[in-house]
Amino acid sequence: MTLLHGMTLLRDPLLNKGTAFSDAERDRFGLRGLLPPCVLTMQEQADRVLINLRNLPGDLEKYVALNALHDRNEALFFRIVCDHIDEIQPLIYTPTVGLACQKFGLIFQRPRGMFISANERGRIAEVLKNWPYRAKLIVVTDGERILGLGDLGANGMGIPVGKLSLYSACAGIHPELCLPIVLDVGTNNEELLADPYYLGLRQKRLTGAAYDELVDEFMTAARETFPGVLIQFEDFANHSAFRLLDKYRGSACVFNDDIQGTAAVALAGLFSALRISGGKLKDQKLLFLGAGEAATGIADLVVSAMMAEGLSEADALRRNWLVDSRGLVVRGRSGLSGHKLRYAHDHAGVADFAAAIRTLKPTAIIGVAAVGGAFTPEVLRTMADLNERPIVFALSNPTSKAECSAQDAYRYTDGRALFACGSPFDPVKLGGRTFVPRQGNNSYIFPGVGLGAIASESRLVTDEMFMAAAHALADCVNPDDIDQGSLYPALPRIREVSARIATAVANVAYQNGLADGPPPNDLSGFIEQQMYEPRY
Repeated sequence: MTLLHGMTLLRDPLLNKGTAFSDAERDRFGLRGLLPPCVLTMQEQADRVLINLRNLPGDLEKYVALNALHDRNEALFFRIVCDHIDEIQPLIYTPTVGLACQKFGLIFQRPRGMFISANERGRIAEVLKNWPYRAKLIVVTDGERILGLGDLGANGMGIPVGKLSLYSACAGIHPELCLPIVLDVGTNNEELLADPYYLGLRQKRLTGAAYDELVDEFMTAARETFPGVLIQFEDFANHSAFRLLDKYRGSACVFNDDIQGTAAVALAGLFSALRISGGKLKDQKLLFLGAGEAATGIADLVVSAMMAEGLSEADALRRNWLVDSRGLVVRGRSGLSGHKLRYAHDHAGVADFAAAIRTLKPTAIIGVAAVGGAFTPEVLRTMADLNERPIVFALSNPTSKAECSAQDAYRYTDGRALFACGSPFDPVKLGGRTFVPRQGNNSYIFPGVGLGAIASESRLVTDEMFMAAAHALADCVNPDDIDQGSLYPALPRIREVSARIATAVANVAYQNGLADGPPPNDLSGFIEQQMYEPRY
């Protein structure tokens, strides 16, 4: 029972029910006279919110309105997200969250999460203790690579907030356990530095040893302040993302969604596509537009899956190729480093993506470079000439960065493309058929992975867990989905999907000795019991 009373209770978003407080509660908690006399049900409140929301002129205005609801009544906010996920997810996450981050200083109303700046070096543990709740899940960014929009500094807070909203809505992780954090180490975005409404540190980015020391202090302080916490790295630039993941993944419960979550959702989409085409993963040849964390993360998981089907590592690697801003990634090309080297094969240089398709004859193209329109009509027609059922994944977001639209993917392949997208597209009517493209959105993967890790109290998050998540997601795609060209399940099933993924992830944790004690007799039932249901 809450000990809060009166206006203090009404201003606590975790406890506030607004006009849904009963007459008895109004007497008990000192609310009499502080609310209009009419008592509404949660459904009546939700209906009123939706009427107002749908009358707003644009998506940014809707984002602001939903953010304000989140700040005053979390249960009602999450009830609306859960019940109208198709309509609301694009407003609270991609693609709208990209614009919201760009406008963060202008639309800022109330702080959410924690801003840990470079000025807090040496006392991060003290700062974290200011957070009033226990945390079991942290999503942290340094704002250097927000979606496909680049360095947005402290404005990147919209991403951890949005991700954690999806954790609660899609996987039932209680919002009280969720902590969004921005490590504000400055920004190299000159427009932001000159913007009078920018709310972050007005300095160039911290780099080198000073940056690493701050991140290390944060990681140590976070795990001491919140024992057993799961930490998700989000939207770090390539030069930091791989390095930080490699540094901490063997000793802390961490993962990088841009690398590992993207990989799992893409692999699940490939499994679904192959149910339609009838091929085997080990026989595919993948060409990636992009060579950063998303591309190499997907390729790494695909290689592991191909090896599970019987290929040697060398043969599996040879079936995955990368194209970056300089053309095909090949051995002997100057300036190659890091994870690109694993996919630098012996081959003559090829200058552009279309030429690489003609040369390599891939069965699948996967766009993760945030280059809008890069899958041109020529690219799509060439893929259709080479393949009876070409696999075309345009995974970059927001929508302005999508490699192609769903309409173009189907139009220029005569309706034969097996298509997935990173941002939402409407159904496409072509040749008497209606295709329903679905997002290869990480929200299918990371909520379930997080739920499984937290519920099992796993000490680590492993690649095997993401492989299990990909198989579980693909298994959720039903024949009706396949018949309409959908490579992912319908979004309103997301809580069911997340529960199945969480069960698969927790099972890996127990099997590999990463969770203490024996697994529950009914692991799936145990997982479902952990899930927060937004009700009064």
